[in-house]
Amino acid sequence: MPPKCPKNAITALRAEAAVVVGLALVSVVWWVIPGWFDEPASAPARSVLLFAGLFGAILWSAFGVVRHADALAALLGEPLGTIVLTLAVIGLEVTMIAALMLTGGGNADFGRDTMFSVLMLVLNGLVGLTLIVGGLKHREPIFNLQGANTYLSVIIPLAVLGLILPRYTTSTSDASASPLISIFLVAMCVTLYGVFLGVQTMRHRHYFTQPGEGELETVDHHHATTELRTVPYHGLLLVLTMIPVILLAKALAGLMDVGVEHLGAPQQLAGLVVATLVLTPEGVAAIQAARANQLQRGVNICLGSALATIGLTIPAVVCVGWITGLSVQLGLTPLDQLLLVLTLLCSTVTFAGNRTNILQGAVHVVLFLAWLVLIFD
Repeated sequence: MPPKCPKNAITALRAEAAVVVGLALVSVVWWVIPGWFDEPASAPARSVLLFAGLFGAILWSAFGVVRHADALAALLGEPLGTIVLTLAVIGLEVTMIAALMLTGGGNADFGRDTMFSVLMLVLNGLVGLTLIVGGLKHREPIFNLQGANTYLSVIIPLAVLGLILPRYTTSTSDASASPLISIFLVAMCVTLYGVFLGVQTMRHRHYFTQPGEGELETVDHHHATTELRTVPYHGLLLVLTMIPVILLAKALAGLMDVGVEHLGAPQQLAGLVVATLVLTPEGVAAIQAARANQLQRGVNICLGSALATIGLTIPAVVCVGWITGLSVQLGLTPLDQLLLVLTLLCSTVTFAGNRTNILQGAVHVVLFLAWLVLIFD
């Protein structure tokens, strides 16, 4: 008789079904049906099914990435855990942006549109829902004011210099940045984000912990969403779970690019799809933290995602432009600039004190809905 598979091995295999299914789908897409992605407009029904399947598989894998990042967060403690979670999600975002920028001969606007979509989705949609859930459950949940202000003190200048300034410079005739300004933006983003990480992980760790928690807490079991094993185990599974996302992103990008063009939909819709795809798991984690009266973790996730999007994605997009010779457009349109400035202003007011309520969350949700309306009108 063949040896029986240990029960714990079967349990572990079921828990990591996203890795198995994702890698199997990669094999099918790359080696069995690659011709199905050559002319997606010629078979619209099949293309819709392929898009739905790839979207579901990537989203499932993204939840797996966040699950293992969340386990690492529990083992490493705050704020190191949230940094791992944020960097994992930003890795997914950069992969999707690069794939879509290189699809169809190059899309110079897509990096900017996706970054702006992420900012609107995070700073308005996720922040608003997190504050509403926390306010309904705990009336006036508290957070660490110094931590939120530290995030915003970096987000505001990076957003203005990275996404507004290129529209007004005269060294180029469009919204792209000149080589000198591009070098400055990359150096500025990397430097400020590096300094921020030093503040968050070493000099002022207590800024980013829930008020009342120990500053030196190393294991944070309250937000673990999976059985905790070891750091190497979850680190390896995190990488393996990201592989299907990276390899399937190109196929999804091709379908999305043709679909937006074929339907005559606004280009920003593709950015919204990518932002939703990569941020849904983080959004769930932020809302769960608010329900558990751990608003600081929700703030760390939301504002950390916004900061990482600007601080890491702008250099990545600029580098893709350098490598491919694509004239990357960074400057937002005047309407988007208005929405971004209004969002930053409201965020500053929202996090001016150490308590929040449902009204502040409702304001951010309204701003998010206004952006959605303006995408189509």
